[in-house]
Amino acid sequence: MLHGIGSNAHSFAPLIPHLPQDWRVIAWNAPGYGQSAPLQGGWPVAFDYAQALLDFMDRLGLDQVMLAGHSLGALTAGAFAASFRDRVSRLLLASPALGHGMARGGPPSPAARTRISDLEALGPEAFAAARAARLVHQPEASPELVAAVQRNMAQVRMPGYGQAARMLASGRLLDDARRIAVPVDVIVGACDAVTPPEGARRVHAALRPDWRGTYTVLPDAGHALYQQDPAGFAAALVALAEPGRASGNKEVVK
Repeated sequence: MLHGIGSNAHSFAPLIPHLPQDWRVIAWNAPGYGQSAPLQGGWPVAFDYAQALLDFMDRLGLDQVMLAGHSLGALTAGAFAASFRDRVSRLLLASPALGHGMARGGPPSPAARTRISDLEALGPEAFAAARAARLVHQPEASPELVAAVQRNMAQVRMPGYGQAARMLASGRLLDDARRIAVPVDVIVGACDAVTPPEGARRVHAALRPDWRGTYTVLPDAGHALYQQDPAGFAAALVALAEPGRASGNKEVVK
């Protein structure tokens, strides 16, 4: 499980009880998140995170995994699957961030620049308070979920967050999607205001036909979909592990 730019490994806690009890589930803290050391250099690209994931798997003795990447984590997951095919059995791209396609080392995209400047100006707690509700569909109806998203986001720190924002700026998930040669499903919340369904459809369409799986929409979920609809998200993971298994309240398009 690979988290997004404003999150961490603990965000997957609501999902775990909905997954099969015999699964071994590992959620990482990306470089620069939690107690993980940041990467070297100020502007790592998606492949640098993929290499860090490869090293992480090697240390844990994991030869092959089913990989799920959410938002920024989808950029890492896509780069990993495209580069280290034999280490991935199946791939789920959730609420995928496409990346901004900027040149490495040049001026960051405006969105990435705003993320960095806002965190530096506001500090983590105020930064999270200003952004968390946007990740949740109908936040006024789910104050506990908004609070959980905010708590996780308030833990981001420099330089890890700045590196992740620059990786997002230079990311090109559509390019990696065309190179992936493992089974891939895509899932998104119908009400995602951060990475809308249109982008997820583009990723799904970019996949090679032989490896393109299902495109799933969770109808009442925003960007934080595995927290807002953990049962629906878990059903999509189980269906990916066991192709053809029917599950959940969702729209599934082949």
